[in-house]
Amino acid sequence: VLAWALLPVSGTSYGLAVGSALIAFVLAMVQSFKRSPSPALILGYAAFEGVFLGVLSEMYNSRWSGAPFQAVLGTMAVSGATLLIYKAGWIRVTARYARIGLAIAMAFLVVTAVNLLLVVFGVAENGGLRSFGPLGAIVGIIAILLGAFFLTLDFKQIEDGIAYGAPRNEAWLAAFGLTLTLVWIYVEMLRLVAIFS
Repeated sequence: VLAWALLPVSGTSYGLAVGSALIAFVLAMVQSFKRSPSPALILGYAAFEGVFLGVLSEMYNSRWSGAPFQAVLGTMAVSGATLLIYKAGWIRVTARYARIGLAIAMAFLVVTAVNLLLVVFGVAENGGLRSFGPLGAIVGIIAILLGAFFLTLDFKQIEDGIAYGAPRNEAWLAAFGLTLTLVWIYVEMLRLVAIFS
């Protein structure tokens, strides 16, 4: 909210957003490979990711008025529906389920990375698979479904932590996982709103 309110849409704020996103990414990677949660790393990640999301949201709002609000509603809908489906027992998070889902997610990330390289080198025009057309919408929907998959893993982690009496500081890891997933879903929702607008 502060980044949105205080940073006007300009080249400087875009640079600040990219820098914040890179710092947030590094902090997330460091925390991901640590054995124990570090509240300072997690709060630092949240702050820098917040700057990135604030500028990104303002950028989308200036081009597609109301897009962030719609993306927030969409993120809440996906999260709420996933939680209801999970709590109803329609999805059972087993080791096999996690392995298959993670394999699909890794394949998606590799394809996305290759697509980014093709766009950077001018081979794929207009964003390639991440274009603002029908193909981009399909890829965005797949990304949101992957986000819902990661939410089920987060819910299972939280449920298991409570059931097995995990140490209190493990709540930081659960919050970190949920934050990563919700940011993923929100960013993809922003893109979808823009595509359908």
